[in-house]
Amino acid sequence: MKLRVQDILNVALFSALTAIGALISVPLPFSHVPITLQTMFTYMAGALLGSYLGALSQLIYVLMGVMGLPIFAKGSAGISVLLGPTGGYLAGFIPGAFVIGKLAEIKKNPSFRWLLICMTAGTAVIYVLGVLQLMNWVRIGVKEAVVVGVLPFTVGDALKMLAAAYMSIRIRKVLPK
Repeated sequence: MKLRVQDILNVALFSALTAIGALISVPLPFSHVPITLQTMFTYMAGALLGSYLGALSQLIYVLMGVMGLPIFAKGSAGISVLLGPTGGYLAGFIPGAFVIGKLAEIKKNPSFRWLLICMTAGTAVIYVLGVLQLMNWVRIGVKEAVVVGVLPFTVGDALKMLAAAYMSIRIRKVLPK
């Protein structure tokens, strides 16, 4: 795959936007996982950049954080974050963006409804990887991990999907074909 300058800029933009989304972090007293805006930018990366470039933007974001840039939630950084209780969610951004992009690519001009379906599938990927890591880290079962690592975030993620799908549709309308 040959990358154009515009592709590289778009990948860098969504890596940076995901990092900015992590700065908005609301801790929950009953969960190791905070509320952030990272997923909204992951959704948009897949919807606007497609499968490979969307995933690449998230891979670069995760690698920058692993290398020590304080761009994860609460300004954290390093491999320990990726190996910690929230690491599965962070790692899930990569295949999550890929799935969103791959599904969005099925339609030339995906509708708002189709993008919501794509984003729901991507969110499921993020949740599965996040719950698996959370279970391993905290030593809890699936039910407990879902209660603290999924349920508190479903309404917020649904709102982020609505916003991301809306913005993606609007942005697609003004992008050159």
